[in-house]
Amino acid sequence: MSDAAAPLPTFTVDDDDIAVITLDDGKANVISTAVVDELNAHLDRVESENVRALVIVGRPGKFSAGFDLSEMTAGVESMRALVVHGARWLLRLYGLGVPTVAACTGHALAAGALTLLSCDVRIGADGPAKIGLNEVGIGMALPKFAVELARERIVTAELGEATLGARVYDPAGAAAVGYLDRVVPAESLLDTAMDEARRLSQLRTGAYALTKQNLRGVMIDEQLSLLVDDMNSVGMPEA
Repeated sequence: MSDAAAPLPTFTVDDDDIAVITLDDGKANVISTAVVDELNAHLDRVESENVRALVIVGRPGKFSAGFDLSEMTAGVESMRALVVHGARWLLRLYGLGVPTVAACTGHALAAGALTLLSCDVRIGADGPAKIGLNEVGIGMALPKFAVELARERIVTAELGEATLGARVYDPAGAAAVGYLDRVVPAESLLDTAMDEARRLSQLRTGAYALTKQNLRGVMIDEQLSLLVDDMNSVGMPEA
């Protein structure tokens, strides 16, 4: 199991009603069952409080390395349960009724890359980061929900290489193919993300939420309905 003492994501709201979820476990920001539980609790607060936009930021050099390998390798049922739990959070984030901005501080692999794909605006720090869906490269098939997130956000010409080819990109490459929208100096990343969140927060939240539902709701509902059966067909990673 994952280290119970590992710090969980934190949640703050500033005077402009911009919420910030910070991923910082002191290591690679892996996504465990406990982390997903905490992330869902944070989205509950976004939906119940007067939050007008959300920023998700990692620790310097690390956004997220993806699902917790200790749970992913504990057995097929543990792996399936974690991916289903994480997928439901990712799809919830993708359809969240307020603007969402990812501040990609560094490496974002597998579920870390999916978190980027699930945010409305993705701003990356310039630096030696690895970003991408590397599942096929480690012997794991991409679940259907992950393929559909990639299909909606990755440029068509690069979709096969980004998924089947398990290609990992640097920040500039990630921006070119659709994981990121732009890249800025690391020292200005959080300020840039907060400024973007404040800009988006000025939009009418009801109109924003309904338009997002119209844009993404069919895909989200379909993938949620398929999720358990799809994961029940997935085995442990192959060599």
